[in-house]
Amino acid sequence: MSDFSFNSFKVTLADHIAHVQLSRPEALNSMNTDFWLELPQCVRAIEASGEARVIVISSTGKHFSAGMDLGVFTNPKTVPMTGDPGRMGENLRRTVLQLQACLSSLEEVRLPVLTAIQGGCIGGALDMVCAADCRYATADAYFTIKETELGMTADVGTLQRLPKLIPQGVVRELAYTGRKFSAAEAKIHGLVNEVYESQEAMLDAVMTIAKQIAAHSPLAVTGCKEMLNYSRDHSVEDSLKYMATWQSGMFRPNDMMKTFQAKVTKQAPQFDNLFPVKQVFSE
Repeated sequence: MSDFSFNSFKVTLADHIAHVQLSRPEALNSMNTDFWLELPQCVRAIEASGEARVIVISSTGKHFSAGMDLGVFTNPKTVPMTGDPGRMGENLRRTVLQLQACLSSLEEVRLPVLTAIQGGCIGGALDMVCAADCRYATADAYFTIKETELGMTADVGTLQRLPKLIPQGVVRELAYTGRKFSAAEAKIHGLVNEVYESQEAMLDAVMTIAKQIAAHSPLAVTGCKEMLNYSRDHSVEDSLKYMATWQSGMFRPNDMMKTFQAKVTKQAPQFDNLFPVKQVFSE
């Protein structure tokens, strides 16, 4: 991963774990133009390498992220504020779809994505962590659907994903009021898996979980993510049929036999990585 360089992130890869750190603490890790450009590039590059089996996203400084950098929307090249209203609306719609696609990349990559959150997780940052597989937080962390307070409707994924993670009534209250909700409240409602007293303790725990994931067959783990995402958005009947189809194509006894042999020899099983992701017509 040393070949990958980003303005918004620091990326390290060790023991099949890719650690992506938001690296603009002086700007409260706000989501500027570089962030939106680089996030999908970053996670897809990690996926494409075939070396990582799990992604951990953490941050630096006091806050996880202050959310959308307003410079993204005040840039006339991105969102023209004059001209024909219909054309302006069509342009804004495409802009929002592109922003949504950036965060959806966390769902679409075949690797589990774990997020470790300290301090404020505000506005667009909440959109981002809702697209991850798991969330962990420090005791001082808080979340807010900030867009409501700013006079707009959150539009990059929170209102679509959060109701799949916590109760509808809670989501509606948070969306209508824009109030902060603490890590403790988020834990009660199931938004975060666990709360830790410090960022160091949180990262130690999250890396331990990541190591447990990375120790398993990557084919089995990616199958879990594919099935869980599909089942969230489809009926039980459709999901069962898709599961049967997936299993008929992807299941092979190789990894299972390695597990059995490892138990007999009392050693950790060694699994092959998934094949790297390549463009069909790449050289």
